[in-house]
Amino acid sequence: MVAARHNRHSTPPRPAESPRGNSRDRTISAASFRKAMAHVATPVSVVTTVSAGSAFGTTVSAFLSLSMQPPMVLISLDAGSNLLAALKPGSPLGVNVLGEGQGSIARHFATKSKDKFEGIVWQPEAGAPRLPDLHVWIAGRVAEITPAGDHMLVLVNVEETDAGRGSPLTYWSGVFGTHYGDKN
Repeated sequence: MVAARHNRHSTPPRPAESPRGNSRDRTISAASFRKAMAHVATPVSVVTTVSAGSAFGTTVSAFLSLSMQPPMVLISLDAGSNLLAALKPGSPLGVNVLGEGQGSIARHFATKSKDKFEGIVWQPEAGAPRLPDLHVWIAGRVAEITPAGDHMLVLVNVEETDAGRGSPLTYWSGVFGTHYGDKN
């Protein structure tokens, strides 16, 4: 019997032919996915805007740098979010990356409260509410809003940043914490 030989000109196997099968044929439960994602440490941010004279904000952990040229960030918002309903392309948007000791602010903005800014100190900056004592402030304008499952991805053109106060607030395994890195 002659063994099959693979040469550099042969066609690679299609995904359905791979030993693992087609990934679209496998599904996982929401609970399993949620449990896995709880083990990924994420920065905690409060995303804010002002629309029709009212301030809107919500806590997010799905926020990341998207592009350096042009500077852009990506934020994932629940499709039913009041903040999302206030956004459209061109809307001002602030990303208040929280710092150590700001877990109570994160919990406050994570609620379904009608007026999340009641009792909260903030100042308008670049058209969006900026909270005090932040780890990082990022402000810009919504470039695009795109559906993604039960969430919407908000692409933001960054116009202003203020970085570097203290340690970041992180969320990991259902608990707020912080990260003290070796800056060497």
